[in-house]
Amino acid sequence: MAKSATVLVKLVSTADTGFYYVTKKNPRNQTEKMEFRKYDPVVRKHVLFKEGKIK
Repeated sequence: MAKSATVLVKLVSTADTGFYYVTKKNPRNQTEKMEFRKYDPVVRKHVLFKEGKIK
């Protein structure tokens, strides 16, 4: 069987609250790091989330 093309990545809040989202990414198609403006419930605002590794 072939390996899965997608990997799990962690989207960490830039507001330094420790909150994060976990999502999938296909590194063959999307080579740069992901950045999204998403909701951070700790600060109750939309902030920038950047990709980090899952340990």
